This record gives sequence, structure tokens and C-alpha cells, in this order.
Amino acid sequence: MQGSVSKYLLYATGEIVLVVIGILIALQINDANDARKERLKEVHYLENIKTDLQINIQEMDRYLETRTGCIEAARRIIGHFEGEPITDYDAFNADGVSIYSWQKFYQSNNTFQELVNSGNLGLISSESIKSKLLDIESLYKKMKSEEDHFRFDTEKLIYEPLYELMDLQQLVSNFEYVASGGKSGQQVILNAAFFEDYLNSQKLKNGFSMTILEFGTMNDQMRLMKKMSQELVASIDTEIVR
Repeated sequence: MQGSVSKYLLYATGEIVLVVIGILIALQINDANDARKERLKEVHYLENIKTDLQINIQEMDRYLETRTGCIEAARRIIGHFEGEPITDYDAFNADGVSIYSWQKFYQSNNTFQELVNSGNLGLISSESIKSKLLDIESLYKKMKSEEDHFRFDTEKLIYEPLYELMDLQQLVSNFEYVASGGKSGQQVILNAAFFEDYLNSQKLKNGFSMTILEFGTMNDQMRLMKKMSQELVASIDTEIVR
């Protein structure tokens, strides 16, 4: 009897051990599958973030070129305020229009917003990548604040006096006509008398001075954001292939 009981207990113990081992193996396989699925999700998000960043870098290059052109245009306009003769009134008008029609920059960050709003930011395992994403988002908010500042100055110092002093229809028609090679707009002959009040407006001159200052600040911020975005793209490439 004692021998039979011992054999039974040994057999039962062996069965329990086998069951436990099987459970542990199954748990390991399940954990490995879960980890693989989480990694696939992470890589998917990283690839989408990279795409967003590349779109932003291209847009920033375009904005930097445009805003640098606006700074140069504002400098030429101020030169005429200070007495430099205008030899080409169409070009002078085009310089002004390039500043009047400035645009705000909007980044493509849908993937980052999806991660934040869904509570999945933790899927990004690299603390460095998460930190860089948050740093870019913080800088973007500063850029929007600077744009709002310039918008206020533009409304007060450029748009208000421009609306009071100038016939905008003629300015716009001239610009469209020249820019389209005569295909749209209307040929309007601009001359010194047309811009006399314009060039005597201290508000307008101050507005163009602020254009130089604030576009310079916005460009500096954008160059920093571009650099940070390029560094983040490189970090993502390294993380994806690990």
C-alpha cells in the first residue's frame, strides 16, 4: 500500500509539474505574441510620425523661402519710405502684396495627436523619441504665439492704414494682371501720385519694420523646428531597424 501511494504521489506530482510547465510555456508564447503585436503597432506609429515630419520639413522649407522673400521685400519697401526712388511700381506693389497675403504655418501632426488622444503614447518605447516629440510640440505652440503677435501688428500697422489710404481693387487687379502675364486681373497704371499717401504713412512704415523683425523671429523658430524634426527622423530610422 505504501509503495502504491508513493508511486501515485510521484505520478501526480509529475503531472502537476508538466501542467505548470505547459502553462508557463503557453504564457511565454502569449507574452511573446503580445509583445510582437505591440511592436508592430509601435513601428506603424513611428513610420506615420516619420511621414508627418517629412511633410512638415518640406512645408517649412517652402515657408522659410517665402518669409525670407517677405523680409527682403519689406526692406526694399522701407528703402522707398526713406527716399529711394521707385523705378518699377508694379514690382513695388508686388512686394507689398507678398506681405499683405502672408499665411500661418500648420504642422502635420495627426499621428502624434492620435497617440495622445487615444492614450497610446506609451506604445513608443523610446523615451528619447517621446521627449523629442513633446519638444517639437512645445516649440510649435511658441511659433503659433509669434504668428498671433505678428497678426495683431499686421492688422493695426498695415491693414488698417492700407484700407483707409488705398484703393485695394486697383492694387489687386494690377498684381493679378502682372503675375498672370495679362491672363487675369486688369492692367492698372500705378504711379507716384497713387502711392503718395502710402509712403507718408508712419504706421505703414512701422508695419514693414515689424515684418522684418517678426518674420526673422519666426524663421529662427522654424529653422530650429526643422533641425529638431530632422534629428527625430534619424532617431526613428534607428529605432525601426533595431
